[in-house]
Amino acid sequence: MRAFAVKMFCEPVQSMELADPQPKGTEVLIEVTRCGVCHSDLHIQDGFYDLGGGKKLSLADRGVSVPVIMGHEVLGKLIAKGPEAEIADSEIGKTFLVYPWLGCGTCDICQRDEENYCTKPSSIGVYRPGGYAEKCLVPHPKHLVDVTGVDPTLASTYACSGITAYSALKKAEINKDKDLLVIMGLGGVGMSGLLIASALGFKNIAVADIDPAKRDLAMKNGAKLAVDPRDANAMTTLQAQPGGVAAAIDFVGAKATADFAVGALRKGGFYIVVGLFGGDMTLSIPLVVLRAITVRGSYVGNLKELRELIALVKSGKVKPMPVETVSLNGVNDALDRLRAGKVSGRLVIANG
Repeated sequence: MRAFAVKMFCEPVQSMELADPQPKGTEVLIEVTRCGVCHSDLHIQDGFYDLGGGKKLSLADRGVSVPVIMGHEVLGKLIAKGPEAEIADSEIGKTFLVYPWLGCGTCDICQRDEENYCTKPSSIGVYRPGGYAEKCLVPHPKHLVDVTGVDPTLASTYACSGITAYSALKKAEINKDKDLLVIMGLGGVGMSGLLIASALGFKNIAVADIDPAKRDLAMKNGAKLAVDPRDANAMTTLQAQPGGVAAAIDFVGAKATADFAVGALRKGGFYIVVGLFGGDMTLSIPLVVLRAITVRGSYVGNLKELRELIALVKSGKVKPMPVETVSLNGVNDALDRLRAGKVSGRLVIANG
């Protein structure tokens, strides 16, 4: 099969020819027809996360070894199964979305279907071969999610941008009818967050982004207020809203966005950081206590949450986000565009 892999960190992905994987035990084999291109892939390509203060978190030190066949938003046809895979023969040929955030599969955390919190991650497209390929091996059929009736290009994005936004929104414990929710960053995950927030019933949503085109798009898709966080009056504008800022979800995860979001919170507010752009932040301990704010990280989502999200999508409540298809041969160009911030919505590789 043909695949594209990171053979050396900080370099473009390269084409590879590999033998078709053969499912064993409980494994199932997916013929990839769609695979989203995610900002996380840029960090994998680089081989590190920026921890701020000149420090880096090396992916090699975390067990990620090259070559890496990236791609964790995988959707495709089930074409084969191992002898111990508990899935009916009649399911062969059916299209499924793949839950990619795998763990060791045996610990208590994994047994609770919270594999994204496993201390021995085995995520598809990171630690094991992903969807930048013609075929993808999945360790167990429980990780296949039925997306019948959902546009396949759109459906693939829910395995990361969708579930990441959905899980973060569930952590915003505020009054959906009255409280102000601020979404920081309107990239693929942030825009998905805006659309899912509206579907979940959040009535009072503001957005903050430096791109005027993205702010305009947000206003057309459910946002009540849009600000440029670089504007000297932006924070005051948000704080002046009735009730103040109850929760801010940061889909960028940079020092500037963190400082802005935390500074804007009302007393008792929630700051939920999702993005991995990088950097560090400084919090005054007395002010955290006196303001009674909650600072929480949110890492992707679990299998149950992905199934909940797909049910919400099938209900028709989630407006589709902008998606653009690219070819597998054009994956390097797609990554370059994403790195340059020249993508509105999401890029998805389409095979067939």
